[in-house]
Amino acid sequence: MEKIALGTVQFGIDYGINSGVKVEPNEVNNIINFARNNDIRMLDTAKLYGSSEQVLGEVNTQDFDIVTKTRGFDQEAITEKVASFVISDLYQSLRLLKQKSLYGLLVHHGEDLLKPGGEMIFKQLQILKDQGLVNKIGVSAYIDNQLIKIIDRFDIDIIQFPMNILDRRLFDNGLLNKIYSKGIEIHTRSIFLQGLLLMDHKKRPNQFERWSSLWKFWHEWLADNKLSALEATIRYMISIPEVSRVLVGVDNKDQLQKIINSIDGNLPSIPKELSIDDTDLLNPGNWSNL
Repeated sequence: MEKIALGTVQFGIDYGINSGVKVEPNEVNNIINFARNNDIRMLDTAKLYGSSEQVLGEVNTQDFDIVTKTRGFDQEAITEKVASFVISDLYQSLRLLKQKSLYGLLVHHGEDLLKPGGEMIFKQLQILKDQGLVNKIGVSAYIDNQLIKIIDRFDIDIIQFPMNILDRRLFDNGLLNKIYSKGIEIHTRSIFLQGLLLMDHKKRPNQFERWSSLWKFWHEWLADNKLSALEATIRYMISIPEVSRVLVGVDNKDQLQKIINSIDGNLPSIPKELSIDDTDLLNPGNWSNL
């Protein structure tokens, strides 16, 4: 399970369109133990994920590689004082996670690096890396113009962005290969589109009816190829050689077991009809406006 990383946002806050329920601590412990027993070795968390870091620290995750993220910076311009929070926040994360160092620290909002003074945020990350408190530094971003600017301006080790079976923009524009050729570790998130891709068509909220022809083709293609939505989505992401880590989020141990059981198997070529570049659908941040 080397490629699988466990996302933990739902350990700290209510999250996702499918359930939207925060996971109880005892079930978090079950999930972590199951992940460990199935050779999943990376956890992804963040300061902005509510109590996620604290919960992880309380369930014995010292043997995992952990990636966390900075706070969000609301300021229009970054000052040295504001940037210094990166270091104090990292020490707090280490304390909550009960770790001496972390695998990775990412700037949570990629646009923060592109603000006036944003380079001071990155300088703080470099200091932490030089001190051995984090092994790798990078950024969490969306697929837009900010991605190009970030990889051109900053010497990052990791980049995390949303990607799924419907979203092949990075293939079409050549950016995935460009990132990979720079030796940057690629982590993908939102591979189930917050659960939307796994939903039964009868349960999908009406706000997504705008893409009814896409959903119809999706379910027919799955049926024709005798695939579940879970099998298709996870196998597709695992199959991409440029991708180092595929983040999955679960609400319980059984969901994680189903994901693991779905990884092995055939995957037919993905038809062009299942490719879309509409950010109203691909970016959950836009869903409230639908």
